Amino acid sequence: MPSETVTIETAAGHTLSGAIELPTGLVRGAAVFAHCFTCTKQSKAAVSVARALAREGIACLRFDFTGLGGSEGEFGNAGFVTDIADLVAASETISERFDCKLLLVGHSLGGAAVLAAAADMGSEKIAAVATIGAPSDVPHVLNNISGDLDAIERDGEGEVTIGGRPFRLGKEFIERTRETDLIALIRGMRVPYLALHSPIDTVVGIEHASALFEAAFHPKSFVSLAGADHLLTDVADAEFAASMIASWAHRYLPLRADWPMPEEGIVVQTGNGKFGTEVHTASHRFVADEPKSYGGDDTGPTPYDLLLAALGTCTAMTMKMYADRKKWPFEGTRIHLTHERNHAEDCGHALSAEEEGMEAQALHRSIEIIGDALSEDQRAKILEIADKCPVHRTLEGHLHIHTEEAD
Repeated sequence: MPSETVTIETAAGHTLSGAIELPTGLVRGAAVFAHCFTCTKQSKAAVSVARALAREGIACLRFDFTGLGGSEGEFGNAGFVTDIADLVAASETISERFDCKLLLVGHSLGGAAVLAAAADMGSEKIAAVATIGAPSDVPHVLNNISGDLDAIERDGEGEVTIGGRPFRLGKEFIERTRETDLIALIRGMRVPYLALHSPIDTVVGIEHASALFEAAFHPKSFVSLAGADHLLTDVADAEFAASMIASWAHRYLPLRADWPMPEEGIVVQTGNGKFGTEVHTASHRFVADEPKSYGGDDTGPTPYDLLLAALGTCTAMTMKMYADRKKWPFEGTRIHLTHERNHAEDCGHALSAEEEGMEAQALHRSIEIIGDALSEDQRAKILEIADKCPVHRTLEGHLHIHTEEAD
């Protein structure tokens, strides 16, 4: 997906490092992802969820909390209150850019942070909240810290180990963590909530999901991440969680009213990335792109792919329509199409006067008729009919393209 590096200014005076995963096409909504305790925006869950949301048209900002990854500040003196402040700053950054309510998504302690932030920011700014493996009490995170916390509270600071990595924590970090009453905050939250949790999570037990779910107001939903570990280290588990959140978010981040949906024909509009483009019919939308070898993001078919698809689909429909009308036992067709440039040069064809100065091109179509139920005569007739499909006749006919500037 197209990705953009951003920096976020905090009220504390330092900057946070972030990346916005952008849809290839138009933006229908925006989200912020909060990573797990001591993780970064590069965690599997963060990347998978952000890109899954982008595929659904939701721009997603993933960022590093204070003192982690590429962000400035002292992690050991931050604590949960600082995480919430970071989330508010990140939310303001992306909300101002896309002018919409936000979806907040948080993993583990990041899940607790988005719940607290949503309760603080309110439904005027937040559209919905989703959490993955979130604890129901913030002090629970202290159980994952190896070190003498009593000595830190007595002496002011000290060395600890978290997830096998050394950190230096201050007294304020521990005190702020112990003071947070997350359940009370959730009871004041009035936005749709989705909880995702693994029943075999050994870091944050499933009972935490039950407590969060019970405290939250409706509408609320739960998805079991059966077989997944706490950090979603299996990419398949991360992708599943991402797809569930993206699908659920559709209900609360509807298509923007200003998107073009034509009564006839199609509308094409520039999207994101170098070549990202969105196509709208009266009832469908999809994206087009270029492969990475051409500088694109390879998130959709190329313009020539779409041209070949137009010919191929029209050919298949025409063949079936003819066979159905004849009541022949047609089982279907498989058509392979390719596009060739410099066709005249390759085949030794002499150019006409009209073709001089133009690049001669060709479309190649290989048609397979599936099954053996048709007779040889029937197969020959259906192949003959393939050349009479409307798109084929348009491409080989006297086609004129008229261009004008829209009013």
